[in-house]
Amino acid sequence: MTERKPAGMSFESWVDKQIREATERGELDNLPGAGKPLPDSNRPLGEHWWLKGYLKREGLSTDPLLPTPLRLRKELDRLPETVRPLPTEEQVRERVLELNREIAACIRSGAGPRVRLAPADLDAVLEQWRSERRRQGPEPAGTAPAQRPKRRRWWRRRR
Repeated sequence: MTERKPAGMSFESWVDKQIREATERGELDNLPGAGKPLPDSNRPLGEHWWLKGYLKREGLSTDPLLPTPLRLRKELDRLPETVRPLPTEEQVRERVLELNREIAACIRSGAGPRVRLAPADLDAVLEQWRSERRRQGPEPAGTAPAQRPKRRRWWRRRR
């Protein structure tokens, strides 16, 4: 189909000729999706419908396209779901601290739109994670979450 349109021939007849020749060669037989209705053809098209369709087909998320403060705000809102599958308390702690470092850097930079953004409360996230673990029942031996080590105050002497 790399053939150029001859001069003097109308565009429609050239296109029709290309389709007819491709059909004769069998290039249009057994095309994927042929004979099936178009997906979402009965719904009205929203804003940026083509971009949303592309991202969906490619399996991409729209989060990387967001400004940093908005992306971090979404991560904060989804934090309980993010840490729920983590097996140990230490991994939960690391994830929350990593997110808090990103939030602190974003607040310091002042870049992006102004969004109410504050670091996550580590103790609250850990307590929620622990309570969900308790509700799920006892864990198999050897997979119990690590307890937070007790801190020794610097002014207290060892006995």
